[in-house]
Amino acid sequence: MRITPRRLVVGMSLWIPNLFSGIRIRRFSEDWTHATVELHVNVFTRNYVKTAFGGSMSAMTDPYFFMLVMHQLGRDYVVWDTRGEIEFLKPGRGVLTAEFEVSTQRAEEIRERAHGGAKVLEWFETVITDRDGDIVAKVRREVYIREKKRVTAARD
Repeated sequence: MRITPRRLVVGMSLWIPNLFSGIRIRRFSEDWTHATVELHVNVFTRNYVKTAFGGSMSAMTDPYFFMLVMHQLGRDYVVWDTRGEIEFLKPGRGVLTAEFEVSTQRAEEIRERAHGGAKVLEWFETVITDRDGDIVAKVRREVYIREKKRVTAARD
């Protein structure tokens, strides 16, 4: 079965770590350049002072940049999330949203840099906003990309 953006939205929203963390995937674009994810702050996802638990905010941003890159580059590349940074700016309440974007131009630049098996470490940035559009946190994620050895070897 081919993974489509719609199937991934449903699968990721029902995936146990997301489901019980209040994380809902709202959208993956058809061209894999964009994703929208929400965190519903509730009794299970809030901290001692009843605001969004930092771990939940980090979890809501974890796999989406690498997934967008992976789907754009295809099966000939190793792609994974290597590290993340989060700067909390204000308490998060209600429904929080993060938008992820990897343009086709950026994916092509990464493909060129990874050509021949070169290791590429690429940083991506997004913000988490509340219902009023206020920025709750700034997030950076580093993604590792490398052309698979079998692809590089086949060219030699």
